[in-house]
Amino acid sequence: MVGFSLPDVISEEFMGLIPRQRAVADRYFSEGKLVNYALSIEAARIWAVFNARTEMEVMDMLLDFPLTRFMEVEINLLSTFNSVEFPAIFSPN
Repeated sequence: MVGFSLPDVISEEFMGLIPRQRAVADRYFSEGKLVNYALSIEAARIWAVFNARTEMEVMDMLLDFPLTRFMEVEINLLSTFNSVEFPAIFSPN
């Protein structure tokens, strides 16, 4: 699981990269590499669970996300992960 801390100030450059960020997330979802992705504006955090065998594999995937360079990132290896599937809460489209 990866926790991202959003920057204190959201720049125009950051905002301009959001469509590319979504495209990468969509691709990883379709490939089964991304399990979930959650954003809390109030907490200024993003959480994502990746399907990977190693921490290095996760780090490589993080390089594909254009917003990673703007945020502090913390990787935590999960021992177990249980979930109930539910529809998307918010869809920007």
